[in-house]
Amino acid sequence: MSLSIYLAGQIHDDWRQQLKQKAAEKNLDIEFTGPQENHGLSDGIGEHILGEQPNQKYRDDTGASVNNFRTDILMNKADAVIALFGESYKQWNTAMDAGIAIGLNKPLILVRPESLIHPLKELSNKSTVTVETIEQALEVLDYYFK
Repeated sequence: MSLSIYLAGQIHDDWRQQLKQKAAEKNLDIEFTGPQENHGLSDGIGEHILGEQPNQKYRDDTGASVNNFRTDILMNKADAVIALFGESYKQWNTAMDAGIAIGLNKPLILVRPESLIHPLKELSNKSTVTVETIEQALEVLDYYFK
């Protein structure tokens, strides 16, 4: 009964590593995937493949195309998605990935602090489960194996 979980959310801290470590400590059979965590590689992948672009708009667009290609494949393969919304960073990609998961009918665990209850109320309503911490998200995954 292994699981494949796509970890959507900002890439600026180690929340994914924390979740993976806690899952390993519980011996949960989970394969985790997610967005490219190397920020420079993620931003520059379009130019790396297609060459220098004439301006930032085209640089961003070519990079987004390659990142979306990767995300589409990984999310389609995933059994479920965890989308983490935090306090510190803009959450555009997290919101997009959560919306994609809902559109794909993937079970979605939404992690958001109490301060974001109101701004994320519609997304929370569409999620399968909403929690406030990665530890709570892990407990939901642990319950699957019981």
